[in-house]
Amino acid sequence: MTETPLLDGLVVVDLCQFLSGPYASLRLQDLGARVIKIERPDGGDLSRQLYLSDTEIGGDSTIFHAINRSKESLALDLKNPADVTALRTLLAKADVVLQNFRPGVIERLGLDYEAVKAINPGIVYASITGYGGEGPWVDRPGQDLLAQARSGVMWLNGDEHQGPVPFGLAIADMLAGAAVAQGILAALVRRGLKGQGAHIETSLLEVLVDFQFEVLTTHLNDGRRVPRRSQFRSAHAYLSAPYGAYPTADGYLAIAMTPLPRLQALLELEELGQFSDPKSWFTQRDAIKQIIADRLVTQPTAHWLGILEPADIWCAKVLDWPELLASEGFKALDMLQTVTREDNVSITTTRSPLRINGQRARTYRAAPLIGEQSARIRAEFGL
Repeated sequence: MTETPLLDGLVVVDLCQFLSGPYASLRLQDLGARVIKIERPDGGDLSRQLYLSDTEIGGDSTIFHAINRSKESLALDLKNPADVTALRTLLAKADVVLQNFRPGVIERLGLDYEAVKAINPGIVYASITGYGGEGPWVDRPGQDLLAQARSGVMWLNGDEHQGPVPFGLAIADMLAGAAVAQGILAALVRRGLKGQGAHIETSLLEVLVDFQFEVLTTHLNDGRRVPRRSQFRSAHAYLSAPYGAYPTADGYLAIAMTPLPRLQALLELEELGQFSDPKSWFTQRDAIKQIIADRLVTQPTAHWLGILEPADIWCAKVLDWPELLASEGFKALDMLQTVTREDNVSITTTRSPLRINGQRARTYRAAPLIGEQSARIRAEFGL
């Protein structure tokens, strides 16, 4: 028997474009909320044309499909007073609203938190910006790569000689969406207890600073020494050898925190004996990693796993996507689903990372066409 979703009956109005806000509403949708996406009639969300590759499905990018599955689309022109009035009518009946306009835009539209609170006192209102609401960066583009550049996080990736290395994912957008979703859920709990709404705010920069809280705290309390990445096979600027990913004869093997004497015995590496002082595992980590790498590359990954895993060494084969998707460990999670639309659009995508009482939510409807549900939503809410 399928349980009623946790957020069943909750109406979320998403005014956002691109990734951060839509990722937050996706997480709420996965928990059962009804998400009504507000889009421009002429072109819709700009992420419909944000291509990660040359793959297009039903006229839209795969990224748009991935982040907007099972949402509804209401086409409104926010430069049209009648459509703004319709939106205000909808917001008066909503539970949650999200917006990620540049600072000042939502106020000019008359749809800022105080304005919406006046017509819906219990509203949970969420705002995402690039760099907060004040300061010299407020009007700069709030884009993921640019936020990464300003956050310092690029200096934690790659080897020391490489310079700054960006993450290969839109981590600022995803982290901002996840943080806002947490804030929204907490605000909904309080609203259920005390009947009060709330304004939840974050920015791409704030979530990237929080993302680094472990290593940044170390920096702030160790004389503010600048982190130094390993010159060779770097995986973490603050962790000692052997932490890293190493080439083998047929692939790569990741080794996490492991006392060197254990590796010395298991890999038959007498050369590691010169590093008896654990402090040297950090100060001499490039030399140590080179010795380990020279040994591991002589045999296939399976050979080393057969030696290290029975000895309870923290290690793993480095998988690419085809290997991950074919693995029994991934299949057991049942993380994929196929969603469809009436115009014969069909797309395979991921499912929610959460399981509620043993069940993972599954949806069947693909991302909407621009304004696909406009007529029904207008009739339902009297817009």
